[in-house]
Amino acid sequence: MTDDKVSMFLATNGKFFPSNQLLNIKDKLSQADESRLMIVMASDYKDPMTLLIISIFLGYLGIDRFMLGDVGMGVLKLLTGGLCGVLTIIDWITIQDKCKEKNLQTLMLVL
Repeated sequence: MTDDKVSMFLATNGKFFPSNQLLNIKDKLSQADESRLMIVMASDYKDPMTLLIISIFLGYLGIDRFMLGDVGMGVLKLLTGGLCGVLTIIDWITIQDKCKEKNLQTLMLVL
């Protein structure tokens, strides 16, 4: 992939990934071919800010965990009211990092 395309991808999608992994992502993307670029561009990345807002308002129902694909924890939060609110508060603090890690895993599966 050309450096221009890599820079453009990171400029538009950098907020979806952990900041400490951006150099690693840049290296991997630079080594990828054009077919992988198309897959990377078409991949669905979750927005950490949107997930935080959903976690604040609907976190006690486990909706945030369902959106991340963490069905087990989503069901637990749904049935227990977020473990009486404790897990809900913890998720308010950690959901953005979990979202960025999930996006990174999605990207690395393609690369």
